[in-house]
Amino acid sequence: MISFESAMGLIRSTLNLGVSLAEVFVDTVGDPAKYEASLTERFPGIKFTVSKKADSLFPIVSAASIIAKVTRDKALREWVMEETGKDVGRSFGSGYPGDPDTKSWLEQNSNPVFGFPSVVRFSWATCKPYFTKGGVDIFWDGSDDDEETERRKSKIVETESCAPLRHSFFRSRQLQQVTTHL
Repeated sequence: MISFESAMGLIRSTLNLGVSLAEVFVDTVGDPAKYEASLTERFPGIKFTVSKKADSLFPIVSAASIIAKVTRDKALREWVMEETGKDVGRSFGSGYPGDPDTKSWLEQNSNPVFGFPSVVRFSWATCKPYFTKGGVDIFWDGSDDDEETERRKSKIVETESCAPLRHSFFRSRQLQQVTTHL
């Protein structure tokens, strides 16, 4: 769960700088109660408020969201595409689901087996429609739809590891080959 690990890393880094944290607000992906309990357990003494849509509920999270967007936009402008053999353009728009440029870019750069170029976060909800167009079935731990995740997990019995010797394309996307089905 990238978002949870990132939040923990930010909190840990802030504490290591000697900053005294009394209260932390987090916009969640997944179950807010579980997320809050995990953070409280790992960082006792800090009051956590974990909420879906926290950026629209708390001004401090709104400000952080703006900073994150500016930082992300800069990172995307400087992104080094790992893909070879295909010209991956940079006309990906804002990244929001309703953006026609984003939709067009995803359509042009989707692959039914490999998904998208490395710049795309596969668990991003905007990508879901492209995986249902003949793509390979994928599930993501920490998904909001726990029932669907459990249904898909029950189909998979054994997977090949994302071992270090596998190609970086598969390791960076944490892709695994399904070797046995129920």
